[in-house]
Amino acid sequence: MKVLFISPHYPEEMQDFTRGLAEVGAQVYGVGELPKAALPAKVQRHLRDYLQIPSLFDEDGAVRHIVQAARRIRPDRVECLWEPCVVLAARVRQELGMPGMSPDVAIGFRDKPIMKQRLFDADLRVPRFARVRTAREAFEAAYAIGYPVCVKPVAGAGSADTYRVGDDAELRAVLGAVERHPEINLEEFIEGEEFTYDTVCINGEPVFESVAQYFPKPMEGRNNEWITPAQVVFRDPYQPALMPGIELGRKVLKALGMTTGFTHMEWYKKPNGEAVFGEIAARSPGGKLVDQMNFANDFDLYRETARAICWKSFEAKPQRRYHVAALFKRAMGQGKIRRIEGLEEIKQRLGPSLVVSDLLPIGSNRRDWRQTLLSDGYMILRHPDFRTCMDMMRFAISTLRIHAG
Repeated sequence: MKVLFISPHYPEEMQDFTRGLAEVGAQVYGVGELPKAALPAKVQRHLRDYLQIPSLFDEDGAVRHIVQAARRIRPDRVECLWEPCVVLAARVRQELGMPGMSPDVAIGFRDKPIMKQRLFDADLRVPRFARVRTAREAFEAAYAIGYPVCVKPVAGAGSADTYRVGDDAELRAVLGAVERHPEINLEEFIEGEEFTYDTVCINGEPVFESVAQYFPKPMEGRNNEWITPAQVVFRDPYQPALMPGIELGRKVLKALGMTTGFTHMEWYKKPNGEAVFGEIAARSPGGKLVDQMNFANDFDLYRETARAICWKSFEAKPQRRYHVAALFKRAMGQGKIRRIEGLEEIKQRLGPSLVVSDLLPIGSNRRDWRQTLLSDGYMILRHPDFRTCMDMMRFAISTLRIHAG
């Protein structure tokens, strides 16, 4: 089994998917912009070979380079789990006449207005939306939909450049902030809690499902520096309060024509219990969510996803043992990390429930909180009881302090 894997090193979790592919017996051929010598050793050891190309984002040029190399390699699979290059992988498959997700299906998982139109046509509940390219179109759409509205890039990832807009003045300001995007998606703002629905699918059917909740909603965390974003993967997603989102997600997968691989969907639960679609991508989630799923189930989802891709099989049995929380701490102040407070107290109180503590070392430059969810350090903790897990998460958020200066 030869797998041509686009971007085997970035984002960081791709390094574990590269490992997973090798561990299930694949010969992994990486494709990326970096020289092979610049790849992390963790990646290099699992690659059979590597193709460096000038750019992954010159899509036409990338297709030419990859197809030329692929005719020599003769891969059995062409895969990518990084959202900006999912359509690229589909175009390469099409050029080579290979099985897998087509470009048209991939675009439905990438382009938000196309995505929502296809789901609307399938009678699924989506926010009212419009694709806009000019300020005039944006104001017309906002008036038609009604404030508040949500503004986001057509092909964005996560909550980057995503804003809640409550009136004309706010819309005018936000349009200036997103002007680098040639077009944007403007949609109904949904009041309610925000969740994920994550799957590994084989031939469109979920063989693993997981649900997480964001604390607070990602848009709030993205736009307020003082917030410590957090998220909890539920031990057992098959509970009455979450089933509307799972049932919606299954219908979304069918409507969009999912094939084999990872999916990451976000959905809202309104105060009346209604589940409303947010968005979906044909790739794995970032922000340590895959690691949280692993800690919840005591298995290796990187390897099982690779097994699904290569062999259409998922051998691990989800254990559903723990609720798993992750929190992402931002330093107070600017410059270098000078002091960390509360870490020992957290370790002492949480004990073995604290499974990961990864904070920037003293003397490191503070990260730009607008550019990375991981911020200046993160923790992952778990417990079989939901209330206890939430209490531990809140304790860690309120106790941990990172100071920069």
